[in-house]
Amino acid sequence: MRVQPVLLVFLAAILGVPLVAAGQEPVKSFDQLNTRLKVGDTVWVTDAEGREVKGKIRSIDAASLSLDGNTATAFKAVDVRTIVERRPDSLKNGAIIGAVSGFAAAAGLIVAACSSDECDYAGPAMLAGLFTGAGAGIGAGIDATIRGPKRIVYRAPVAAASARLSLAPVITPRSTGLAVSFAF
Repeated sequence: MRVQPVLLVFLAAILGVPLVAAGQEPVKSFDQLNTRLKVGDTVWVTDAEGREVKGKIRSIDAASLSLDGNTATAFKAVDVRTIVERRPDSLKNGAIIGAVSGFAAAAGLIVAACSSDECDYAGPAMLAGLFTGAGAGIGAGIDATIRGPKRIVYRAPVAAASARLSLAPVITPRSTGLAVSFAF
């Protein structure tokens, strides 16, 4: 049995889609932030103590980040754990879905109204254009209310794991022993 080359290409495309669709890894150095962010972008910064601050980037360099928000906030690079951004979603897919839906609704009405041989198609054609345009506008409007996903732009490098072993003698009037403590 011989496998068709078209089937092999199809399988390779299906298996390769997740690789193409994978998101970018967060940068691990403030030096690289200027490749992902610019002044004016809205971000959420989580500091070393776990507090999250939202604001627009006022300035950014290799050692610090300043935000304008409810209060101006400055962060040193060593104090930042994560930076998250939300990119706006394109309205194109909502407009396309709305236009197709509007056209399908108009086509259904045209088929129902023009079931006999005596039908003037000028009016239904205008109806199809009107429904398609209205559907595109409604679809874009609905898509405008949907927020884009948040994505992590910067994640501080994790310090190397360290383990500690503590030994302490325990001496009481009734017993003698050794207390062992292991932390990681």
